[in-house]
Amino acid sequence: MYSIYRTEAGSTIEKENSCVISANFCFDSLFSSNDPLEYVKEKYDSGNPAELPNGSLLPPMGHQEVWAAGVTYFRSRDARMEESESSGGDRFYDMVYDAERPELFFKATSERTRGHGDKVCIRSDSTWDVPEPELTLAINASGEIFGYTVGNDMSSRSIEGENPLYLPQAKLYRGSCSLGPCLVVGPPPSKEAMISVKITRSGEEVFSGSTEVSQIKRGFDELAGFLFRDNEFPKGALLMTGTGVVPDSDFTLSSGDVITIAIDGIGTLENQVE
Repeated sequence: MYSIYRTEAGSTIEKENSCVISANFCFDSLFSSNDPLEYVKEKYDSGNPAELPNGSLLPPMGHQEVWAAGVTYFRSRDARMEESESSGGDRFYDMVYDAERPELFFKATSERTRGHGDKVCIRSDSTWDVPEPELTLAINASGEIFGYTVGNDMSSRSIEGENPLYLPQAKLYRGSCSLGPCLVVGPPPSKEAMISVKITRSGEEVFSGSTEVSQIKRGFDELAGFLFRDNEFPKGALLMTGTGVVPDSDFTLSSGDVITIAIDGIGTLENQVE
């Protein structure tokens, strides 16, 4: 298993607590490769010894599109129904949870995606905002899952709740997505792996929650298959798999909050809100 950290100086590749830096590592080449694991191994073997990077990191991606799946956990189904009840849209989320076809939506370009230590955003025209901690799949151009990272799918619940057709505005905006701290190339996290989130405000914890990877309703290959069905991603794609942790309806993010998301076997992603 390899963990790849992207920095301004190049990409640091970690394997069994040993690190090298590869100045010519290319995420687009990784996602386009028919054998991503072999590509990483080759770059690791030819790299120079290095230390694990500290501080802020760039998102572990090249020019991939970021997509997301919705209502894949029961808790997410309940939260989406609650926020959209007044508009009459709650039944749509109830239906999609049990439907054969999953909800998939475009989330971010690389330019709108933030890395570990960078700032994520809440919309100026939103009154109810939450982070969504999500295990994120790295999928190569052939539609094969080869890696995993931690994702934060920032969401305006007030805008989406007003009308389900406002989903793109609730989900897709500047700084609405963060990924990191690294991209893990290798086996998936175990079903018992925990996905946890903590939010602090002025140094005090104001929300925390967790769930197990096993609580997801849909399989990873199923989600990737629907994403690539009748579509093409020459440089591969990243797919957020949905959230099982949603704050209660009386909570909303504020500027200055710090969001910390951890997934066992991958790492911890931290971002401040602005």
